[in-house]
Amino acid sequence: MRLRSVLPSLVAIALSCLVAYASYGLFLDRSLPGRASEIVVTPGSDFDTIVSSLAEAGITRHPWLLRALSHIRGASAKIDAGRYRFPAHLSTIELLDRLLAGGRNSLWVTIPEGFTDREIARRLARRGLGKAVALERAFKHDTALVDGVRITGLEGFLFPDTYLVPLGATPEQIESQMLARFRQELPAHARRRARALHVSLVGAITIASMIEREAKIDRDRPLIASVIYNRLRLGMPLQIDATVEYALPHHRSTLTYADLRVPSPYNTYLHAGLPPGPIANPGRASIEAAFHPAKTDFLYYVAKGDGSHVFAATLAEQTANIARYER
Repeated sequence: MRLRSVLPSLVAIALSCLVAYASYGLFLDRSLPGRASEIVVTPGSDFDTIVSSLAEAGITRHPWLLRALSHIRGASAKIDAGRYRFPAHLSTIELLDRLLAGGRNSLWVTIPEGFTDREIARRLARRGLGKAVALERAFKHDTALVDGVRITGLEGFLFPDTYLVPLGATPEQIESQMLARFRQELPAHARRRARALHVSLVGAITIASMIEREAKIDRDRPLIASVIYNRLRLGMPLQIDATVEYALPHHRSTLTYADLRVPSPYNTYLHAGLPPGPIANPGRASIEAAFHPAKTDFLYYVAKGDGSHVFAATLAEQTANIARYER
């Protein structure tokens, strides 16, 4: 038999085998995985990365087929971030369908630095992760152990970050995630370091929260910390605007003289020393500044209008800076 006459038959057989294998992978192959499995798709993951994760987890043994099918269906740019759970023995086409359905078992939520407990509760509620009132109540009254210290009320200890929160999570489960991240970011020997600065652990985090609400750029944070510690050492009122704002029932972008007289223990214009507790949830840079303040003789600072601050050691210098930058 001549090769020319055999070649079409060989091509037909090869195509038939390819179609059969593809069909097997698409619809029939349910050998992997033999148990329920899951992967987490992080924000910004491309489809090739997702497929590689599926293959490494043993959820598919046909990554090329999954990629090809996604191109046919135009699905490669439509996979949402989230936690994806897959039952045992999915075919390739079922696997793709589940990816396209979205990771609806969990949601990504970003908590910005400087958010209060109330702001965190409201953001979670807007994402459908609970009721704001219940979340805020839990944040304000629940307790936790941090570096050997039992704290009551979690303001200041819910670390700002991006979290993958399961749908239906309880306030306690959400707190657990955020507290775990806080413990990771807390400097080593934090309680001992706080004692060396003549404050408690809660006091140091209270200072970090004030730094977070006052500072706009990182280089100012250790300097603002130095002003707070210097004033505490001298028994001067801290006069931190952010603590007065925290005491007010509603947010104000600009404080009035009447606001500065609000009768609250958080009003650091009226009361010397630290306020009763943190006024926000600080990020990494503010926590670091609170535990490692700059060594200065500064007692004052004023905003320059560009996000930064200018610092002064005397009232005369401060008065001149105010005249220069607040006119």
